[in-house]
Amino acid sequence: MAAREIVPGVFAVGAIDWDRRLFDELIPLPDGTTYNSYLVRGSKKTALIDTVDPTKTAELMGNLESIGVEKIDYIVSSHAEQDHSGSIPAMLERFGDAKVVTNQKCRDFLIDLLHVPEDRFIVIGDGDTLDLGGRMFEFIIAPWVHWPETMLTYLKEDRILFPCDLFGSHYATSSLYVLDEGVVYESAKRYYAEIMMPFRSSIKAHLAKLATREIDVIAPSHGPVYDHPAFIVDAYRDWTGDAVTNTVVLPYVSMHGSTQAMVDHFVDALMKRGVEVQPFNLPKTDTGDLAKALVDAATVVIGAPTVIFGPHPQAVYAAYLANLLRPKTRYATVIGSYGWGGKTVDTIVEMLGRLRVEFLDPVYIRGAPKEENFAELDRLADEIAKKHREAGILSP
Repeated sequence: MAAREIVPGVFAVGAIDWDRRLFDELIPLPDGTTYNSYLVRGSKKTALIDTVDPTKTAELMGNLESIGVEKIDYIVSSHAEQDHSGSIPAMLERFGDAKVVTNQKCRDFLIDLLHVPEDRFIVIGDGDTLDLGGRMFEFIIAPWVHWPETMLTYLKEDRILFPCDLFGSHYATSSLYVLDEGVVYESAKRYYAEIMMPFRSSIKAHLAKLATREIDVIAPSHGPVYDHPAFIVDAYRDWTGDAVTNTVVLPYVSMHGSTQAMVDHFVDALMKRGVEVQPFNLPKTDTGDLAKALVDAATVVIGAPTVIFGPHPQAVYAAYLANLLRPKTRYATVIGSYGWGGKTVDTIVEMLGRLRVEFLDPVYIRGAPKEENFAELDRLADEIAKKHREAGILSP
């Protein structure tokens, strides 16, 4: 990524990773990502806000050289995860007088993860400021976005917010700014679902704090810069709010066709009742798409055959993922088939224990489905439609 100027004296100097397809050996990245780093020049001091993944250190160095950076006084570290902090040791070696400006928790993480020497830090607290000369940073401690040490940086004079992972998107693009809000919305929603959703309550509180500040530009750590920030702020208010949609998310797996036949019938039954449904055949599913679907769906139904005495491992993963991400789902249940016995339903219900949901009666049968089993699925579809109507998300 070539260095580009956001406003006079403020530059994007990070790197594009067009080919990265997996993050944390867990999260699929179908569109690659960016590691955003920002240089801010005041009349007296120069600061670098975050660095890049260590695989892109040379690119960051080249971008700084291209705009004639000979000295960096401060390296602001918003978050210790290595895609943001990984090049700090190289920056400290290159700019020998630079100090790392961060909060106490992030300082401790950087010492543990990157062995940054203790004497290279300036520790700040919530609301503290840093004067660059004609430009003032204000630091906002924002725990659980998405680690406990994350902080945001607000550049007062230019009304630019550097929010680290908040408002980000794993989306590799050559554009500095958001050009297509529809495309970025989907990428940002996926990013929120995979990374931010478990901390919905904390993020809601941080949004309220940010509402007191005038923000013209949001420059996140991943994805393009928002020069019309209301777009992404409004999206986050929606995602972190309590409203759900008239949608059933149905992750499932079928071994010999019985659960598949149940899913096919159930999908049709929901559609006939006006309930939107998103089935995910787990062996063929991108988990990021599943996570995104969970953001605002009213109901989750897990389709799982029994393997030996418990749920199929793919269904276990889906239940674990939903429990980990803690969406605002209101209702949940299980459908599926078994051969001779087991505790599949009990296991999945127990695995969803962190969700604040009402569990509906499952439809769990022995062998291939019969007419009476399809009638049970119709009964479950009726129950879900009733719940959605009572919640005001399905028309009477």
